[in-house]
Amino acid sequence: MKVEQFVMAYRVEQDRLRAMLPEGFASLRPVLRINVEIRTNTEETVYLEFNTPVAAHGKRGWLNIAHWESDTTNLSYEKTGAVTSFLSPFLDISYTRVGIVGGCPAEKDNDGCFFLGKTMEFVPAEKIDTNKEFCNCSFAWNFTDGNAHGISIDGKSIPAIPTEPKQQYKKQALSPEIAAAIQCEQILGAYAVTFERHK
Repeated sequence: MKVEQFVMAYRVEQDRLRAMLPEGFASLRPVLRINVEIRTNTEETVYLEFNTPVAAHGKRGWLNIAHWESDTTNLSYEKTGAVTSFLSPFLDISYTRVGIVGGCPAEKDNDGCFFLGKTMEFVPAEKIDTNKEFCNCSFAWNFTDGNAHGISIDGKSIPAIPTEPKQQYKKQALSPEIAAAIQCEQILGAYAVTFERHK
């Protein structure tokens, strides 16, 4: 399967993340991440994932808040020059390639991704050995008025520094609607990478 993957991370208030994490999960950084994939096999599909970095069960990685696929959700994309835009009823996001290539997108503290359902599933991190291309990005969640939105203009990556707890918010459910309501303080970086997925 050919995968064209687009990744964007943005900084939010970490105490709000802590308030929605399930028991046993600890927030690692004040970050929310959106991954979108154009998957080409016998047919083309679009996959969208919304995550936050956590530590749990002796592992460090990403906790999946929600994911959607184009065969069950109204997801689409269009390309115009260097810009790839993804559209859905709840999110508009565009990536603009800036022509700067970096190393492979491996993360030192990413063991994989936790998916919660009737039972928890842990999916080990995928090894990607192709280089990424940095992007500028703009996005807007559309669940309700006032949802998070942001735009980057320099194509750079900015580290996310963990913050100490300052305010204890009322416990909330782990849901995309609640996470999307946490305001974007800054887009930390975005990139695109194309690779073959062998599974």
